[in-house]
Amino acid sequence: MLPERFLLLSGAGLLILTSVLSLECTKYNVKTCQDCIQSGPGCAWCKKRDFTKVGEQDSSRCDTREQLRQRGCGDDIIFPESFAQPGPPPSQIKQIQPENVHLQLRQDLPAVFNVTFRRGEDYPIDLYYLMDLSYSMNDDLENVKKLGGDLLNALKSITKHARIGFGAFVDKTVLPFVNTHPEKLQNPCPSKETKCQPPFAFRHVLSLTDRVEKFKEEVGKQDISGNLDAPEGGLDAMMQAAVCGDKIGWKNVTRLLVYTTDDGFHFAGDGKLGAILTPYDGKCHLEENMYKRSNEYDYPSVGQLVQKLEENNIQPIFAVTSKMVDTYRKLSEMIPKSAVGELQEDSNNIIQLIQRAYDSLSSKIILDHGPLPNFIKITYDSFCPNQIHTKDKPRGECDNVKINDQITFQVKVTATKCIDNQMVTIRALGFTDSLDVHMRGRCNCECDEEISSSSDCSGHGKVDCGICSCFPGFIGKNCDCQTGGKSSKELEKSCRKDNASVTCSGLGDCVCGQCVCHTDEASKKKIYGSFCECDNMNCEIHNGQLCGGEIRGRCDCGKCKCNPGFGGSACQCETSTDGCLNINETVCSGRGECLCNTCQCKPGYQLPHCEDCEGCPSPCPRHVSCVECRYFQSGPFQKNCSQACSHIILRDNVMSRSKECKEKDSQNCWISFSMFQLDGEERYSVKVEPLKDCPEPPNVAAIVGGTVAGVALIGLLLLLIWKLVTELIDRKEYHRFEKEKSKAKWNDADNPLFKSATTTVVNPRFNGQ
Repeated sequence: MLPERFLLLSGAGLLILTSVLSLECTKYNVKTCQDCIQSGPGCAWCKKRDFTKVGEQDSSRCDTREQLRQRGCGDDIIFPESFAQPGPPPSQIKQIQPENVHLQLRQDLPAVFNVTFRRGEDYPIDLYYLMDLSYSMNDDLENVKKLGGDLLNALKSITKHARIGFGAFVDKTVLPFVNTHPEKLQNPCPSKETKCQPPFAFRHVLSLTDRVEKFKEEVGKQDISGNLDAPEGGLDAMMQAAVCGDKIGWKNVTRLLVYTTDDGFHFAGDGKLGAILTPYDGKCHLEENMYKRSNEYDYPSVGQLVQKLEENNIQPIFAVTSKMVDTYRKLSEMIPKSAVGELQEDSNNIIQLIQRAYDSLSSKIILDHGPLPNFIKITYDSFCPNQIHTKDKPRGECDNVKINDQITFQVKVTATKCIDNQMVTIRALGFTDSLDVHMRGRCNCECDEEISSSSDCSGHGKVDCGICSCFPGFIGKNCDCQTGGKSSKELEKSCRKDNASVTCSGLGDCVCGQCVCHTDEASKKKIYGSFCECDNMNCEIHNGQLCGGEIRGRCDCGKCKCNPGFGGSACQCETSTDGCLNINETVCSGRGECLCNTCQCKPGYQLPHCEDCEGCPSPCPRHVSCVECRYFQSGPFQKNCSQACSHIILRDNVMSRSKECKEKDSQNCWISFSMFQLDGEERYSVKVEPLKDCPEPPNVAAIVGGTVAGVALIGLLLLLIWKLVTELIDRKEYHRFEKEKSKAKWNDADNPLFKSATTTVVNPRFNGQ
């Protein structure tokens, strides 16, 4: 197994070496070896003194190692690499080896080293038992009291060095989490006969100890408590147990936090229900072993809890009832090393649960590192038991690691910029052994130049990585230019076109205030101009050739210079106009431009010779006045006809494709004529019919008489219609009256409204008696 693993590691190293060799070099504005190696991980520098030719810039010294070898650099290639140097072996046996590593990191080039982990026996354990004391956990508390020292004895069956502590929690002591009635604050249990202690957020009961009797005594003193809502304040308690290390008594050993409950938990934001708005500050607030500021700070967030557990290397074991297993499994997924076990309703199986959880946690090895700046990246290749391998993961991870098994992680560290001294700690989560990684940037070339001779750099400088570093008062590639009292900036200014940021357009060297342009014989590219701003390659291409090829033209300072007979931006056009002549041998009929021996017509005219204006308005209405004045000597242009209508040319014959027109003149007479457009935009050949078609004048008397007769006739007709309508209405009303009269039931002499008297009164009369 071991030789095979070394073979795998060697193969991985070979793969990294191959990838380095295949890297490209993208350089920009490179002047020195230091600039070169910071341009990219594939860049190397040639320090050979006579490597560059006359006029060739020093940036050509920077390229990939393969390219520099092909160009004859030989053994003078400078290529700083990243590397790792493990420290001396530890003085005592450690689970993680080596104990420290020193890295030299070149930008974007990784350094690789191996870390081995061997799981040891009898590794010390600190276990802190954190218990929910809400009323529903009454049976569980009684069982923990009975188990007493069995918990510690069970731990000592795993390791000889074990300690145990105890803490309890309920919830924040404000509404709506607990009942704040004075009596309920003293006894929150449902029955007054039940002995209960007042509610509390978190109480640290017993610091970590190896004394069994002390644990049994302190746990035996505990009483159940109570609260109102179902979720508990467990995150408050876990956070205090994690950050109050001195009071809990954690040592630098495996740290287990057993969390037992039968319900869920409150988290950040729930404190608003009790008017608690201040976010938790992540600090220890135990006073007299009580978390007395729980009513001032909100619950911690899950993210805060995960961070503090990782910082303090604490592995939680969630011992929860069946209905809460899924909830705490989701929480456990956020914590790298944690376990969840199903607790029986009375916690009777707590010892077995802790043993199984510890076996699971201790057999899972996770190699991780502390916080890093964003310009450093660390990845892990894991070589686990049973030939299980993973590559380029953000942390190393192996499962089912047995005691005395040795596993290997290959760590790859990359810096994305040139760094100063940095240090990071790599550790196996849940274990105390760690590895310190010290990092330094490798940003210089370290060329180890020989002592310069008097002939080097014209005797006015020294050689640094193959190029001259001039003494004060001298500049130039070979320090052969004396500044004469001028500063190098003043000399360089005369080499900058329009105060550009680079001298000689970046394509030459400024020598004594003048540009010496670079040459590239391999590509046949010539660079010239006062500021090296011109070349013979950057021009338009036609038919795959620069300026259409040597027959058509040549490239001069970014523009094509065409040979006789050719034109256009890429010499793509022939200058002949034969293809643009119409039957009159007029170029594009005077209505377009001949480009590349083809007409480019004005809008509306058609190829090939810009004839027949398709879609244009008819010219007849626009020119009828000129036709009238030219032929009939009348109309609005009569006084200046020769000037205003010079574009109208009268003909006796009709041209083919003439336009037939019939328009009214100024005297309202119809004029018939034919128009043909001559070359140009506004010249017409016109043949006019000599006779006009003028309408006769109207008969005024007939019109007036007819109008009067018509009005009289219409009036008479309206009167007859009115009389007829009136007669019809009267007849209709009379007919209805006769019909109603025939329906009457009384005689003509009787009044249908009359009724006889019901009482007759007779006045008394005197009868003489």
